[in-house]
Amino acid sequence: MVKPESHKPEPRRSWRRAALWFLAKWSMVGAIWTGFFALLFLAWCAYDLPGPERLNDLKRQRSVSLLAADGSLIASYGDLYGDSVRLTNLPPYLPAAVLATEDRRFYSHWGVDLRGVARALYINVREGEMVQGGSTITQQVAKNLFLTPERSLHRKGQEMLLALWLERTFTKDEILELYLNRVYFGAGTYGVDAAAKKYFGRSARDVTIYQAAMLAGLLKAPSRFNPFNDKALAKSRAELVIRNMVAAGQLTEAEANAISKSAAPSMVAQGKGQIGQHFADWVIDQVSSYVGYADQDLVVQTTLDPALQHQAEQTLVRVLTEHGAAVEASQGALVSMRPDGAVVAMVGGTDYRSSQFNRATQALRQPGSAFKTFVYLAAFENGYVPGNLFVDGPIRIGKWSPGNYEDKYYGQVTLREAFARSLNSVAVQLSERVGRGKVIDIAHRLGITEPMDNTAAIALGVSETTLLEMTGAYATFANVGNGVWPFGIDRIAARDGTVLYERQGSGPGPVASPASVRKMLDVMAATVESGTARKAKLDRPVYGKTGTSQNFRDAWFVGLTHDLVTGVWIGNDDNAPMDKVTGGTLPVTIWHDFMAPALANTPIADVRRPGGDVIAATDLNAQGGSDRSWLTELLTGAGGTTSKATPAKAEKSQVDNVREKVGLPARGNNK
Repeated sequence: MVKPESHKPEPRRSWRRAALWFLAKWSMVGAIWTGFFALLFLAWCAYDLPGPERLNDLKRQRSVSLLAADGSLIASYGDLYGDSVRLTNLPPYLPAAVLATEDRRFYSHWGVDLRGVARALYINVREGEMVQGGSTITQQVAKNLFLTPERSLHRKGQEMLLALWLERTFTKDEILELYLNRVYFGAGTYGVDAAAKKYFGRSARDVTIYQAAMLAGLLKAPSRFNPFNDKALAKSRAELVIRNMVAAGQLTEAEANAISKSAAPSMVAQGKGQIGQHFADWVIDQVSSYVGYADQDLVVQTTLDPALQHQAEQTLVRVLTEHGAAVEASQGALVSMRPDGAVVAMVGGTDYRSSQFNRATQALRQPGSAFKTFVYLAAFENGYVPGNLFVDGPIRIGKWSPGNYEDKYYGQVTLREAFARSLNSVAVQLSERVGRGKVIDIAHRLGITEPMDNTAAIALGVSETTLLEMTGAYATFANVGNGVWPFGIDRIAARDGTVLYERQGSGPGPVASPASVRKMLDVMAATVESGTARKAKLDRPVYGKTGTSQNFRDAWFVGLTHDLVTGVWIGNDDNAPMDKVTGGTLPVTIWHDFMAPALANTPIADVRRPGGDVIAATDLNAQGGSDRSWLTELLTGAGGTTSKATPAKAEKSQVDNVREKVGLPARGNNK
């Protein structure tokens, strides 16, 4: 019997050879296809790769720097670039701090750090989110100079290609120099020199080690680590940079400890300590109307007085902090200007960081009795004088009946007393006699631009306006009847010094007669001397008017001296009533506490010029009623011998009483 041939297994060597051949074949195929796709990717990235001519193209906005009257920086807008500094001119610890934090292998890699990419990829996978980037400084230069911040595979490929080109074209020192002069450091600053000037008020050539560490720390997240936004976080980041310098061998442990214990870096007056931010917003909105939209950097010289601005902010916040909660008052505003309309201080609210709404320029509020100034001015321009007699009592106009504060009436009073006591019934009577149209015309002439309802209630300030306009209107009385347009810009120049705009002095010209202004100053002085604003008294003549709107929703005081005109408003953003806050309470307190130190070193002077402070009682006229021929004697001040028109003794006694009310001596007494 024939035995079948036994089947022998294939030798192991043959199986291995086949597996290796299969692996090699498909590896080669994979490599070919990978290379093909890599070439396609490179071609895709290189197709619209920016050319080297973009190297000097600064992708930036126009910058605008606002300077206070003393030349100090208030605020800056747009992109700010400092001087282009050479690496050799910088303190060695500044680039060292940057390299220790951003790219320790900068001088050893060839533009793309594969080790850094791998490390970043591992950490990001481990953390499950993007927590570390693998870009080198060369790649960041490529991105900053040539590319957009877009995050895409295409942009990343272009970044790597450009990084390789930069490494072949420039030395390492030149690339680092480009980086330090172009990278963003926050707060609108590009380049290390602009950042050093912005944050520390000095050139990058002069920064300390701690300041250098803080600048290097900004690069990871300029907005987050901005020392103006969060000084504590910026310091913490600077400490980390110092530790990185130790790890990189650039500092010893002892040196790092000594630096950390050194005094914190000095900061310029910005960020949390920045003043005049509402003022800066108001001014920046006006720049283009003066010079258009030029591409050049601008330097704007403003009228702001830093000392007065600081005093205004502190005073408003302090008074509201101490008393606001108890009387349900949460917000306030203050505007102070010179008689020519130059705004030297502006506070638009208690905290700019929590609310950028400017209550001095944007909030439309009812001025209440502060509007009576326009009523009285219209009356004085139409023949009335401070000594005219009116009866303060209940009146009715149609179905409307105005009332006085606490429903208290004073009977027969002069216009001077009625203004000082802010008597509503007299103001309404005066407005109706003069004519509401004339009152509206006066308000518009003095600078109130908002429309006004022609109703009987207009005399009580029910039409809304802004604190800036009210303060500007009152400046007329410190300006001999010449109107003013409140302004905050003195000069605008290009950064090279070319003057593009310079204020020459302008305004609407005369808007009230000098005679009527003198009469207004007379009644406004009575408001401070014996009326609702007695707390506003200073060591010099003061003139002003309080105002309170219906249900205590707004409280005002606008007052003036020879040198400053200042308005204060107190209220709530939601228009909620306050607890009996009148213009004579918190607003007058804030006004006084601001003005007293503001004028402390100013010579005492009176806005009423020599010869201009004559009380206009010499042309008093009787207002209605029966025969008042006895007023002839009051007008002339005659005593002793009387004419046929001389009244009886009782009536003569009344004459003396009236003379006393208007501030004239009794008959026969020339003292």
